[in-house]
Amino acid sequence: MPTETQEPEEEFIPAVERNAQIEEHWLELPDGRMRYLKAGSGPALILIHGLMGYSFSWRFAIPALVPYATVYAIDNLGAGLSPANEGMDCSARATAERVLQFADALRISDFDLLGTSHGGGVANMVAAVYAEICAERCAEGGARSDVQVKRLILVAPVNPWSPHGKRLAPFLGSPFGSRLFRNTVERCRSLDQLWLRRLFAEGSKIPPDSLEGYRMPVRKNHAFRHAGRIIKNWTADLAELESALPKIRDYPTLLIWGTKDRAVDFRSAEPLRRNFRNARLVAFEGVGHLPYEEAPEDFNRALVEFLTNVGNV
Repeated sequence: MPTETQEPEEEFIPAVERNAQIEEHWLELPDGRMRYLKAGSGPALILIHGLMGYSFSWRFAIPALVPYATVYAIDNLGAGLSPANEGMDCSARATAERVLQFADALRISDFDLLGTSHGGGVANMVAAVYAEICAERCAEGGARSDVQVKRLILVAPVNPWSPHGKRLAPFLGSPFGSRLFRNTVERCRSLDQLWLRRLFAEGSKIPPDSLEGYRMPVRKNHAFRHAGRIIKNWTADLAELESALPKIRDYPTLLIWGTKDRAVDFRSAEPLRRNFRNARLVAFEGVGHLPYEEAPEDFNRALVEFLTNVGNV
């Protein structure tokens, strides 16, 4: 059974998060020990980071959210500072199921989901898995699940319409590509600035704490190796995500994208939006893949507006 503790295994909460009176927690799950940050009061909102991100990614968003929501910013197992068991399933579906385990363990009955990049795909899969559970229970004449996904906020989520990564991911997931990646990017600190720069439209807007913050899981939790395991599943995950999208079309959804995104093609936003019956697209002109870091004030404004609009419930 999952168990929760407030005893930190690692202490890394940036100053901006401390100002928001954020609590660091740990939760024992079958596949590892999940670290998460909790703050605020109100309806539950679970934040799911991207491929090389973790709860640190939301350091500018959480302070803006605490007046409106109880925020849970998780480090997925194997990412951030959350250790994972050897051989853990890193597919999007398995990751989504662990998010539902997390919500169930903390008795979070109803919640909104905010996911970015790979985490956006995971958020979609969480909603799809929940829809499958509800359909199965309905067919059996039973009650709905103890947890309920209410709304989706997707920030440049991976999706079947974006060509970016479709060729690169299989190469990096191969034995040769994986070895090449580990021997270059993982070991060479001088390349950090290059990969981080690609995620921003303007290099001058990279926050000064980003490099050290994103390098922390690499040093403490072998984050690159975990990312490599995710990439191995990339093609299969995209195929499953495509088949899952019709199951989630009824969720009220907010899509947020930077028009200069070099990781997930902005042109894929519109076909993804059309998948949902009630979805709105907010585009930030001249912004890259991480709008919550490159344009945090605009990002937070759009997010709070969506969360507090009763018409989106």
